[in-house]
Amino acid sequence: MGRIRALAALSALALLTSTATASAEPVHALAMHGDPKFGTDFKYFDYVNPNAPKGGTQVMDATGTFDSLNSFILQGTPAGVGRIYDSLMVQSTDEAFTLYCLLCETVETPDDRSWVEFTLRNDARWHDGKPVTVDDVIFSFNALRDQGRPFYRFYYGSVADVAQTGDRKVRFTFTGEPNPELPLILGDLTILPKHYWETRDFSKTTLEPPLGSGAYRISDVKPGRSLTFERVPDYWGKDHPTQIGFNNIDTIRVEYFRDRTIAREAFKGGNIDIWQENSSKEWATAFDSPAVRDGRIIKKDFDHERTSGMQGFVFNLRKPMFQDRRVRQALSMAFDFEWSNANLFYNAYTRTDSFFDNSELGSRGLLKDAGAEEREILERYRGKLPEELYTQAFQPPKTDGSGARGIRSNLRQAAKLLKEAGWQVKDEKLVSGETGNEFKFEILLVSPASERIALPFKRNLERLGINANVRLVDSSQYQERTEARDFDMVISGWGQSQSPGNEQRSFWSSQSAEARGSRNLMGIADPVIDELIELVITATTRESLVQRTRALDRALLWGHYVIPQFHLASDRIAFWDKFGRPEKIPLLGEATNLSAWWVDPEKEAALKQRGSSSNGG
Repeated sequence: MGRIRALAALSALALLTSTATASAEPVHALAMHGDPKFGTDFKYFDYVNPNAPKGGTQVMDATGTFDSLNSFILQGTPAGVGRIYDSLMVQSTDEAFTLYCLLCETVETPDDRSWVEFTLRNDARWHDGKPVTVDDVIFSFNALRDQGRPFYRFYYGSVADVAQTGDRKVRFTFTGEPNPELPLILGDLTILPKHYWETRDFSKTTLEPPLGSGAYRISDVKPGRSLTFERVPDYWGKDHPTQIGFNNIDTIRVEYFRDRTIAREAFKGGNIDIWQENSSKEWATAFDSPAVRDGRIIKKDFDHERTSGMQGFVFNLRKPMFQDRRVRQALSMAFDFEWSNANLFYNAYTRTDSFFDNSELGSRGLLKDAGAEEREILERYRGKLPEELYTQAFQPPKTDGSGARGIRSNLRQAAKLLKEAGWQVKDEKLVSGETGNEFKFEILLVSPASERIALPFKRNLERLGINANVRLVDSSQYQERTEARDFDMVISGWGQSQSPGNEQRSFWSSQSAEARGSRNLMGIADPVIDELIELVITATTRESLVQRTRALDRALLWGHYVIPQFHLASDRIAFWDKFGRPEKIPLLGEATNLSAWWVDPEKEAALKQRGSSSNGG
């Protein structure tokens, strides 16, 4: 099922407001708030087909390249290999935030959730036949926290101790303020084999297929070109309730392409089996082909209930020209979403106006009309947050969509803000009134599709006298430069869950601002934001979590750390007509449930007769 929590794709419909499960007894599942949907005797999730046939081949795409199979560290350009590993628990994609035991047999946590204890199953095995042990759990936690990506240090920062407490028992003890999410965070811990890694250097890249315990193993590696996974026939968990109906395809091959344009053509040519489209223009225009018209390729929009999070132009506040909030606000007025949506995106998108858009977590309207806890929290910081937060509803700048004429008013406001911030136009160039330095910066891109968004933005900036250079680089260079904070502006995004928590530290905290590889691309280092993050993390009820997240959202929005772009409330998926799918789509959407698809032998045979050239057939 993948790391759904890591993707932060959580339902906006399951509004659970009761207090956290208060149990120090062994249970089969933990819900963030309320009770698990599936009881102790559940046989399988209701969004799978428990009788799905096994077999067949699926070819998938990936963009860029890879030179490592160790995806847990900063070094190298890793391939995604998550399907070879199991975690202690797995998330249901039809609930707000509930995890069910997998490697663990039971889980225990007290009323205050100050610790969590897992009892491991005695039948869980690595692919070499050795049992999964408490030593493996402790090793995994320490390796990820001490040698893994900075994200893990922020994510596990409140864990004070991990220790073996019984033959198959391991306990994590927490420190600091109460954090009801921590037991679930530890439940999502990927477990690595200690006996395998103790003879290897975990901090180094590798192209040797690692040992796992999951439903798949790596069977073939062509560095930078392709990665092949084969289903493990004697997978220890194949009859586990959380695994029934998933992992139906025998062979999954991931082909790497230089860019998505090439990959899309490979899909239409039958060399890739499933395609998820992220470009509205391509979705509208690039699939007018015989295979689509005659039904060999199915092209479908699947509505979802996921929190959209935030995508936008991201300022690097480490650069002097972006440290004045008025400058950032001014530049936001040069992005003409309405024109872009009409002329580039076929009016497919909705403008994003929250870091938690498409969910109840997003702030809305005036603060005076907000909930009592949200108002009380933000009143504590009056004088430390922008005054507009207290008097205005946040809305991204709007135009009439007509282009150059329609954006004039916004550009006049932008020019006024820039003048207030000490910038002035001389010889059609914006320069600093103090130093005379020209206002110029680079917009660093990794996807050619992003040029369509950035180039019109660049033209509007030029009307303000700003020299913005749009530069497209390959994925390796982009990764290196963003991790080293060697950029002025990028287009990036933050997926959000319906139950935000510890990951917010990696996104916006002062501690993460200078940490290489953290998600705090902007370099936010604000004590108020830090305190708001901790309030979100320590929320003990659903209602409190919503109120506290809205307070954090307002502070982030009025900081103008990004120029919000847009989002879509559906998954655009095209696929060759060889697959079967479960009838029910979980709340988090079809894109989170692709591992429940299967190759339908009759459809596959019919597709071959109709002339598909799919290598996945």
